[in-house]
Amino acid sequence: MTELRQVDAGDLNVGYTDSGPADGPVALLLHGWPYDLHSFDAVVPQLVDAGFRVVVPSLRGYGTTTFRDPSASRNAQQAVFALDAVALLDGLSVRSAVVGGFDWGARTANILAALWPDRCRAQVTASGYLIGSRAVNAQPLPPAAELAWWYQFYFATERGRLGYDQNRVEFARLIWHTASPGWDFDDDTFARSAESFANPDHVDIVIHNYRWRLGLAEGDPAYDELEDRLAARPPIAVPAITLEGDRNGAAHPPASAYRSAFTGPYEHREVGGGAGHNLPQERPEVFAQAMIDAARMADERDAVAAGEVRHGG
Repeated sequence: MTELRQVDAGDLNVGYTDSGPADGPVALLLHGWPYDLHSFDAVVPQLVDAGFRVVVPSLRGYGTTTFRDPSASRNAQQAVFALDAVALLDGLSVRSAVVGGFDWGARTANILAALWPDRCRAQVTASGYLIGSRAVNAQPLPPAAELAWWYQFYFATERGRLGYDQNRVEFARLIWHTASPGWDFDDDTFARSAESFANPDHVDIVIHNYRWRLGLAEGDPAYDELEDRLAARPPIAVPAITLEGDRNGAAHPPASAYRSAFTGPYEHREVGGGAGHNLPQERPEVFAQAMIDAARMADERDAVAAGEVRHGG
């Protein structure tokens, strides 16, 4: 990827990379927790070769992304990440992008596609449809599923906050192993991403995100209307490709559970060979091809729409 840049965007000063032709179709790539923008290191050159301008930001609480107002609330409810993405597109004068993501980034891509389809031409997400509802999250799951969410319960306690703050690097390494048991990453690969967790807002963002999901921390009332719309499980009508690794060790729904949420052109792809949770880094060629194919789906949709307009005229 190209060197890191900074731009004021909404509430944040965002660290990001911007690669490829300035006039190319834009691909926006969004990481999750506990990962960072380096998850897309091998995806970016493939998309650049395909003619894309590729933008990869650090989320709030990661890398060199900081709050413009030091006194601002370190809010991490799901809606704000999508608003961050819209603000970044505005800050870069980008009208719309093909958006790809995994983990928190997948949820953000879902939200952009559902609520701001004019800013999201198409989307690629690992683990499908992840838009959440605090009412649904309040319901118990089977014991095996609850076990997979052990860290959410840990983060609900002050001991968990302190433990994560003191051991954030070791914590991330553990999650990398458990979420992707078939991924034999090396120390240098992990160390590149671990630097992002030194962000001074990182712990506050992570803890608020998981506590908010469980109803243990409040969000900003200014976003209540957005959260109400998200809790209703809005459909995604833009062209979409979902991906799932055959050894994803993180809790995730089966593809059949979210098929109905995608009402536009849609394809689901299973990724074999021991692929885990961090698909862009574990299977960059698969993720890049999905982005290229999703963009083609959007082009085909636009061509059909243009033909219908001409025919109707």
